[in-house]
Amino acid sequence: MSLDAGYLYPVLPFAAWLCSGTLKYVINRLRYGVDARQHIGNGGFPSTHTSVISSITLFIGFEHGWGTPLFGLAAAITYIVMIDAVGIRRAVGESARWINTLADGKVHLREKQGHTRMEVAGGLAVGLLLAWAASSML
Repeated sequence: MSLDAGYLYPVLPFAAWLCSGTLKYVINRLRYGVDARQHIGNGGFPSTHTSVISSITLFIGFEHGWGTPLFGLAAAITYIVMIDAVGIRRAVGESARWINTLADGKVHLREKQGHTRMEVAGGLAVGLLLAWAASSML
């Protein structure tokens, strides 16, 4: 690892957030037109949480090695984030949908929570691409 890589550790997750968020906005703009901003948040393609955490995890793998304790720890955290997005957060969104139906308009909970596996895979792809690009530049 080059000493020049040091600045990439805090910058790469931010770049992943920016790329993923921009991609999510463009996709929603094409799908929903001017209402795109209403469809951005927790959920949608690609998963921004997954992009952020996987970018740094994969960069650690490229720079420090795939068999290091640091990569193992980062991979475990990435796995937890991805499982949370598909499982718990998605269930929260489904519960919100039922509560909104039962509340008959008295309350409105945000239903777009969590991700499908494809949305998480999209976030992982963004993270991988950015980590590979950052590692290749060094």
